This record gives sequence, C-alpha cells and structure tokens, in this order.
Amino acid sequence: MNDTATTMKRPAVFLDRDGTVNVEVHYLSQPEQIELLPTVSETISLLNSRGIPVVIVTNQAGIARGYFPEHRLIAIHDHLRRILAEKNARIDGIYYCPHHPIAGLGEYRKVCDCRKPMPGMLTRAASELAIDLAGSLLIGDRESDLQAGANAGCQTALVTTGYGIETSAAIDLKSVGGIGIFPTVADAVTEWLNQSNDETNLMPSR
Repeated sequence: MNDTATTMKRPAVFLDRDGTVNVEVHYLSQPEQIELLPTVSETISLLNSRGIPVVIVTNQAGIARGYFPEHRLIAIHDHLRRILAEKNARIDGIYYCPHHPIAGLGEYRKVCDCRKPMPGMLTRAASELAIDLAGSLLIGDRESDLQAGANAGCQTALVTTGYGIETSAAIDLKSVGGIGIFPTVADAVTEWLNQSNDETNLMPSR
C-alpha cells in the first residue's frame, strides 16, 4: 500500500558535484582532476553513519558538446567513489544529465527533464532509493542547482565554493526553499540537522 511505502522513505542530502563536492574545473574531463573540497568527505561519512542517503546530481553538458565521451564520466565517478572510500565515505547514488537543448550533438541534443533546474534527476533518485523529497536537502553553488531542489520539493542550501559567491549576489533564497548561504557543505548540513531538531553537529569546518 502507498502508506507503507511512504513510511519507508528517508530524507536524503543531494549534492551538486563541481564546485560543491570537488573543486570547480571548467568541463572537468579526467579522473585525476577531481579534488575534494574541505569538509566534504567528513560530512558524507557522518551522514552515512546516520543512515541518511547521499546522492550526487550533476549536469554534464561536456558530453553533449562532445568534449569527452560518456564512458569517461563513468571513470571519473568511479575515481570519485574510490577517493571517498579511502576516507570512509560513501555515495549512495550518482545521477547525471548528459544533454543540452541547443549545443548538444546527436542524441544528446534534446530538451529533457533531467537537466537542472528541472528536477528529473532528483525524482528518479527518490523513486529508486526510496527518498522523501519533502524532507531532503539539496546543496549546490549555482541557482540552477537550488531551483532543481525546489522544483523537486526539497529544501536547499547555497555554498560559496565554486560559483557560489556570484550566485549569492543574485539569488532569492526564499524562492527556492533556501535555508541559508554557507561556506562549506558541513555548515549547510549542520544547519539542516539543527532545523530538524537534531542535536548532533558535524566537526568544526575550520
């Protein structure tokens, strides 16, 4: 029954990738370009220990534009998982959009429901991983990240890594369910847990 399925759903933390999980690199295309941002692995590890799913949702228009093949992205994400595993951190799912509505080549040129700010990646993850979107948090550094979270019914948080400083000057947080602007992923998750009446904080971010 639907009521039973609903009770089994858990809130999750959705993370943008570039500029949120790892250092922003323009059209990152090689595994060795992945460099984790401060507090990310510790935060993911803590969420793992609390049974809160952690899911990456990332636009990857470099595939659509022909800058690198889709199989390279798989290798990049395998490398990211290995780096995190070395720090006792685990990602429960990685969802990516390889499309672009204008600059895409061949099959990748399309209007889709997965390219942020559309919520398709989040709703797919929610279906596959039994996630309660209304109780979840999306963390990103771009307005399109937060719009995707809001369109999926999540709360959102802006981090000032990546393009976050520029985004903070232009965004209306209330319009995207924003809980605040934070220097790190750890700060954003700590505030989210506190607002959920959870007394456990993350380690200091600095």
